[in-house]
Amino acid sequence: MSATARFYDEMFAAPGQIRPAYKAFSDWLHRRPEEELAQKRAEADWLFRRVGITFAVYGDKEGSERLIPFDTVPRIIPASEWEVVSRGLRQRALALNMFLHDIYHEQHILNAGVIPASQVLTNQEYQLAMQGLTLPNNVYSHISGIDLVRDDAGEYFVLEDNLRTPSGVSYMLENRKMMMRLYPELFAAHAVAPVEHYPDLLLETLRDAAPAGVHDPVVVVLTPGRYNSAYFEHAFLAQQMGVELVEGPDLFVKDGFVNLRTTAGPQRVDVIYRRIDDAYLDPLAFNADSVLGVPGLLSVYRAGRVAITNAVGTGVADDKSIYPYVPDMIRFYLTEEPILNNVPTWQLRRPDECAHVLAHLPELVVKEVNGSGGYGMLVGPAASTVEIAAYRERILANPSGFIAQPTLALSTCPTFVEAGIAPRHIDLRPFVLSGREVRMVPGGLTRVALKEGSLVVNSSQGGGTKDTWVLEDGGLV
Repeated sequence: MSATARFYDEMFAAPGQIRPAYKAFSDWLHRRPEEELAQKRAEADWLFRRVGITFAVYGDKEGSERLIPFDTVPRIIPASEWEVVSRGLRQRALALNMFLHDIYHEQHILNAGVIPASQVLTNQEYQLAMQGLTLPNNVYSHISGIDLVRDDAGEYFVLEDNLRTPSGVSYMLENRKMMMRLYPELFAAHAVAPVEHYPDLLLETLRDAAPAGVHDPVVVVLTPGRYNSAYFEHAFLAQQMGVELVEGPDLFVKDGFVNLRTTAGPQRVDVIYRRIDDAYLDPLAFNADSVLGVPGLLSVYRAGRVAITNAVGTGVADDKSIYPYVPDMIRFYLTEEPILNNVPTWQLRRPDECAHVLAHLPELVVKEVNGSGGYGMLVGPAASTVEIAAYRERILANPSGFIAQPTLALSTCPTFVEAGIAPRHIDLRPFVLSGREVRMVPGGLTRVALKEGSLVVNSSQGGGTKDTWVLEDGGLV
């Protein structure tokens, strides 16, 4: 193991110089034979398969279910770093929710010219049905997954905001359980901040969203069904919170309320934690062909008799063409400077920026503004001349559908791969919960690009995950 030259190494400050947060872990690791680490990794894979922790890959010819590779070398964050990061996340989540409330009400930020009105009001995720609708606590994105990366100097940057149906928190929780099972001696020696109370915080956040006057709200998790790529997570979170996992046909609207079909008769539902997109929520209001949603749901929602989390119309704020304006939102609504900066971003809807990107495609990463999961991207340095030429044609056909960013020098973390322990690139997705207050558990889901040199960490593109340790003050027990 050694520090890399171009990238910030989470474990090594310099070749042979261990960062303080990793010192005790490094000493432990050097006493472990690789055969033991390999055996523990195989045990983790077996246990994950036994529990059924898989995800579906659409269009995968090898099969519909796949195990997300789990790396047994944790990513360790000192308390002092996390304190700054968590403040930045709270600030960002607060500003994004204020933005969403504003664009569906007075539209102050648009009238002030901070963000072009056309960029918001013509966005395909902007929902006219949300205009003038006031939500409990003015919260739209109750669960936000905000992706962070570190540059070559170790500074944290926000790569993107996931505000519609962010996924991955079940892997954060299961990774921690697995590490505690495999290596209890490490937790006995390190003061690792807990994450297992996340389902309790999530349930409290969902209950905070209940309609006015409801004192003991009934919460359900609405899933598209078992063929969805994140179905394991839907079932896991419902089980952990002790609430019903439901599909669209399990719910119906009657007398102005949403009801759940039960063996004891209809039961009123107050909060729906939905894991399906807006378009499929209500066939009477959106996609008429949807069989995943609940006919009449939007009318109950607009009447304030049911809560939907995350709120309808939230997607406009995590569109990649809106992302560049989040620092301006923070300044506009909070009169503060952003604690966490954005990655520099070119908007190809602007002719001068588009021309710059087209001239430098082999050096940049280009993304679809509505893309997700690592699909539809061009990673210039890793692309062939044919791929670059084809992507150029896509951009020319619809410049406003793309943004571009520098090829990031993502930080690396030691990772157990076939060749042994080697550095691999990582990111971090903390999960921010917004209810009556903004809360989160320390850390989040660390995703790792297992292929040497790869910068794509998405599980759908072959990435894996790690347990994320935030060390409490002192770091050691």
